[in-house]
Amino acid sequence: METKKKTGEKFSQSFTFKGITIVILILLLLIPNAMIRDLIHEREQRSDETILKINEKWSLPQTVCGPILTIPYTTTFTDADKKTHVQGHELHITPKELNIHTRLFPEERHYGIYKSILYKSEISVSGQFAPLDYLKTIDGVFDLKKAYLEIGLSDLRGVTKQLEFKIKEHSYPTEVGSNTHKWRKNLAAALNGVIKMDSTESYSFECQLNLNGSSNIGFIPVGNTTKVTIEGDWKAPGFIGSFTPDYKLTEKGFQASWSILNFNRNIPEYWIDNTVDNFEDTSFGVILVETVDHYQQNMRSAKYALMFIALTFAVFFFVEILTQKRIHPIQYLLVGLALILFYSLLLSISEQTNFAFAYLIAAVATIALITAYAHSIFKNKSQTGILLAILTVLYVFLYVILQLEDVALLIGSIGLFIILGIIMFISGKIKWYKPEPEITIIEEEKPQ
Repeated sequence: METKKKTGEKFSQSFTFKGITIVILILLLLIPNAMIRDLIHEREQRSDETILKINEKWSLPQTVCGPILTIPYTTTFTDADKKTHVQGHELHITPKELNIHTRLFPEERHYGIYKSILYKSEISVSGQFAPLDYLKTIDGVFDLKKAYLEIGLSDLRGVTKQLEFKIKEHSYPTEVGSNTHKWRKNLAAALNGVIKMDSTESYSFECQLNLNGSSNIGFIPVGNTTKVTIEGDWKAPGFIGSFTPDYKLTEKGFQASWSILNFNRNIPEYWIDNTVDNFEDTSFGVILVETVDHYQQNMRSAKYALMFIALTFAVFFFVEILTQKRIHPIQYLLVGLALILFYSLLLSISEQTNFAFAYLIAAVATIALITAYAHSIFKNKSQTGILLAILTVLYVFLYVILQLEDVALLIGSIGLFIILGIIMFISGKIKWYKPEPEITIIEEEKPQ
C-alpha cells in the first residue's frame, strides 16, 4: 500500500472559474438591460408624439411679440439710365413702454395613459409709442393712412376672442396680417390715419388677448422698457429664457415679474423692412413643469442595473463559498433576469399610476420572487433572510437616490463606498485557497 498526494483540483470546480462565470453572466445581462433602456426611450418618444397631437388640436406653446407699429413709405431713386423708380418700404417701430399682465389657467388633458398640460390665458397689454416727429429725418414719403399695429403670436389657433386695439378711445379690430416677418405670425389692426407725423404727443394703446396654449408661454421684450407679470394656479412653474424674474410661490400657485430695459436686449427702436434677425433668443416666460417625469426616473433607475446585479450575485457567491453549496450558473442567470424584469415592471406600472406606487409594487414583487427562489436553493431561513434584507436595503437606497436629484451623486457615492467596504470585510474572512487534499492510493504488490 502506498500513500500519495494528488495535487490540484478541477479548474471548472474552482472559485476562480465560478468568479469568471459570474462576471460573464453580468456582462451578458447588460444586453437585456440595454433593451430595457431602449424601451424606455421608445415609450418616452411615443408619449411626446401623443402629447404633441393633443397640443396641436388645442394650441402649441405661445410666444407673444409686440405690439409693433408699422408705417409704409416710399423712396425715389434714379438709375444709371436716368429713369426714376419708386420703391416701397415698411418702417417698424417698437413701443417706448410696454406693460403686460398675464393670468394663466392651467389644466391637464388626458389621452389614454398620456397627459398634456394646457392652459387658457387672459393677457392685458398696454403701453405707448414715443412721438413720431423724428420721422421727418428719414428720407421717404410716409403713407400714414396705411399705418397699422401688429402683434405676433406663435399659433393663431390659440386666439379665442376678437382682438381689438384701443388708441385715443377708439377701437381698431385686428385681422390676420401679411406675415412679412418670417419669425412669427401676426394679427394687424389698420389705424386709419390716427397716427400723425408732426405731432409731439405719445400714442398710448391697450388690448385684451385671450389665448390658449400648451406647456409654456413666452414674451419678447420689444419695448424700450418692458414690464411683464405672469401669475397662475400651478405649483411647479419653471422660468425659461434670457431673463430671470422676481417670483413668489404659494400653496395655490405662483407670481413672477420681469422688468427689462432697452440695453438688456439686442432689439432696435426701429428698423426698415425685414432687415433684422428674429428675436427668439431674447424671449422669456414660464413653463408649466410636470412635477414627476416617470420616464426620466425610469431611465435613471435603469442605469443602476449593473450595481444591483453585481451585488446580488456577490451575495449568492459568498453563500456558495461559506456553505459549500453549489449554485449552478443557470440559477445565477435566472436571478439576473428577475432583476432586469424589475425595470420592465416599473416602466409599465408607472405609465398607469404614479411613480412611487409603481416602484413599490415592482420592488416588492421582485424581492419576493428572488427571495422565494433563493430559499429553494439555500434551504436555510437565516441565509434567505439575509438576502431579503440586502435586497430591501438596495431598493430603498435606489429610491432615495432617485428622489434626491441634487445630491444623488453624493449619496450614491457614499452608499457604494460603504457597500464595497462591507464586501471587502466579508471577503477577508474567506479562505480563498483550499489545502491540497491527501489521497490514499492502494496499489497491489506485484508477485516476486
